[in-house]
Amino acid sequence: MSDPTDAPRSHGRLSIRPSLQPRELGGPPVLKGAWQARIVTLFPEAFPGTLGLSLTGKALEMGLWSLETIDLRPFGEGRHRNVDDNPAGGGAGMVLRADIVARALDAASVGTPPERSRWPVVYLSPRGKPFSQAMARDWAGAEGLTLLCGRFEGVDQRVLDAYAVEEVSLGDFVLTGGEIAAQALIDATVRLIPRVLGNHASTEEESFSEGLLEFPQYTRPTVWQDRAIPEVLLSGHHAKIARWRRAEAERLTKERRPDLWRAYCAARGRDPDEDREL
Repeated sequence: MSDPTDAPRSHGRLSIRPSLQPRELGGPPVLKGAWQARIVTLFPEAFPGTLGLSLTGKALEMGLWSLETIDLRPFGEGRHRNVDDNPAGGGAGMVLRADIVARALDAASVGTPPERSRWPVVYLSPRGKPFSQAMARDWAGAEGLTLLCGRFEGVDQRVLDAYAVEEVSLGDFVLTGGEIAAQALIDATVRLIPRVLGNHASTEEESFSEGLLEFPQYTRPTVWQDRAIPEVLLSGHHAKIARWRRAEAERLTKERRPDLWRAYCAARGRDPDEDREL
């Protein structure tokens, strides 16, 4: 158990100290209206990690969003603060206990709205719904987000059901725990918060913003290793450039992500096998 005299862990405008009892999460008050991320984890020292760098880190320091870590270990049982037990029915590994996780989720819920649309509660799991740009946009429009980082063989299903926890997957692979995935999901969400990137137009043109992959990008030098920037990009003709970029985005999506291409065409009443020039 952490010594209560330990210095609080600080993430931007907030600092969190583990507690055995559910309580209001400590630290200086966040800026009014700032988007909040609360992370239940066995490894709070993993945060902010890469979230403390570059634009997300600067936005964290500015108070445009806030980060709170809730250490799962102090909610454990016994002298060693055990948080897991053997899986019912047998099998390898250990499972995070429902009662332990529930205590941590109760602490994380203090001061948050009960409506999941306003404050989603998410468990990072390879069996969850695939994470998408649309999901990031929805989360960025909420007041905040609670992420539960799993370990071992997972979490007792009963607590996920009882707390209406949404399972979300970063992809069809398995990580040792949810901390790396949590940072990726938060990064994708935070960058959509107004003022974080500084140029809102950049989020409108990147991959998945309209259901398409992003068009190729170029910069100086104009010719590199006998490879030249496409002439249309140097023409100064904005309409032609826009058409070229749309055509390239469609071409790349059709070639590399047939699933996205079919969905894009279906939404526009187009035949996905149709070839057409823009």
